[in-house]
Amino acid sequence: MTTHPLRVCFALIATAAAGSTYAQATKTAKSVGIGLTIYNQNFALVKDKRRIELGAGRNSVTVEDVAALIDPTSVHFKSLTAPNAVSVREQNYQYDLINPTTLLNKSVGKRVLLRQKLGNGQVNVLEGTIITPVSAMVAQTGDGGGGSSSVYSGLVIRTADGRLVLNPEGEISLMEMPSGLVPIPLLAWLVDCTQPGVHDAEISYITSGLTWKSDYVAILAADDKSVDVTGWVTLDNKSGTTYENASLQLVAGDVRRVPAETKGRALELARPSVRAAAPQFAEESLFEYHLYTLDGTTAVRQNEQKQMTLLSATKAPALKRFVYDGRQGFYGIGNPGYRPAENFDTSGNTKINVIVEIKNAKPAMGIALPKGKVRLYKADTRGALQFVGEDQIDHTPKDETVRLTVGNSFDVVGEHKRTDFKRISQREVEESFEITIRNHREEETTVTVREHFWADWKIGAKSAEYVKRDASTIEFTVKVPKDGESKVTYTVRTKWL
Repeated sequence: MTTHPLRVCFALIATAAAGSTYAQATKTAKSVGIGLTIYNQNFALVKDKRRIELGAGRNSVTVEDVAALIDPTSVHFKSLTAPNAVSVREQNYQYDLINPTTLLNKSVGKRVLLRQKLGNGQVNVLEGTIITPVSAMVAQTGDGGGGSSSVYSGLVIRTADGRLVLNPEGEISLMEMPSGLVPIPLLAWLVDCTQPGVHDAEISYITSGLTWKSDYVAILAADDKSVDVTGWVTLDNKSGTTYENASLQLVAGDVRRVPAETKGRALELARPSVRAAAPQFAEESLFEYHLYTLDGTTAVRQNEQKQMTLLSATKAPALKRFVYDGRQGFYGIGNPGYRPAENFDTSGNTKINVIVEIKNAKPAMGIALPKGKVRLYKADTRGALQFVGEDQIDHTPKDETVRLTVGNSFDVVGEHKRTDFKRISQREVEESFEITIRNHREEETTVTVREHFWADWKIGAKSAEYVKRDASTIEFTVKVPKDGESKVTYTVRTKWL
């Protein structure tokens, strides 16, 4: 039976690592509890409680099952049993991992055996010395003998008779284990101890690759006046290790880090849950952020996405609004060099936004909501839930309003046009506008008409009263009868320097 060359290499690794004097000379700390504080910015604080027996004087301590994406500069070791009796003299993060490529590159100048399968089924064995490192190693099949082979790109071996073998193909056997390699990333300390015995120690560090995000499912009532909201937490672990029986805390907020971290992936919810489990997290303030603490412990496994219930609320007050922003998107508004002139065209802006507002207040809600995506559903006449839109919310404190722009109305449309234009001077113009709302629904509909201005503006004649929202925005409230239309007209003078 032909042995795959990569299996031979791994067998060598296991044998050599098991006999390493490094593992026998050190004391391995056993984990007795994990605390995870995960931030929604793709990093986490790991607090790992370890139990280790320390002797009097200097001790060598290792911890092997740490995150592969650890920030070594954030590591902290302290004895919980006798903090003043244990001092850290040196700490190291060792991540030169054992694999076929590093084994060969660490063996430059060492003697090796190269086994090559010939086309007639025979095996040619060469003995030589590695004189250059490997740049890549590729496994191949179909070498003519029915087995497998490997090509070692960039590798040069000088054989016993003086020949140079370039990019050899075959199976390489090492005569000895290179020093300095470890099977998995590990932390190592030299600590001085004046109180020998069993110590409980805490090892803390920051790692990237752990993140969380919020997703919300909101189910709109038949009359559109309330929603049932379920909040989900999605954990994503790409840190390189598994955390068993971990106490879990989540931090929501914009925590400053240097440099900025990249965003993690998010798990899409496949379908809404009508009846959610009770929330598993208790919420509290922490500095200028919010902290969510899990009731009990959980396992956060490597390469796993986990969902947990954050909140569950029923009959939270909701309001559905129709908003027509006919001037938004016109190429002139918002451009620094814009000046009103004869050219004006908003004929393409006919869509009316549908906005659902939810009051984040007690008794239904009233919890700090981490940023995330909100998916809105509503039951049809048969009682089946249908997806009707989604929006992204930012971190939202209690007693604030969540506004979801979930789509555009099908049956209500708008028309925005300028009906008159006068140039009073080089820096002053007068414009007249007409906004028409047509309602094809089977009920009267109230629409908010939003208008934007710039520079120094003043409204003249108008067909309806308006509310000034800010220095450049006004809103008209228009009631449109079923299968009918309503118009708003106004004149505005704009002056600029």
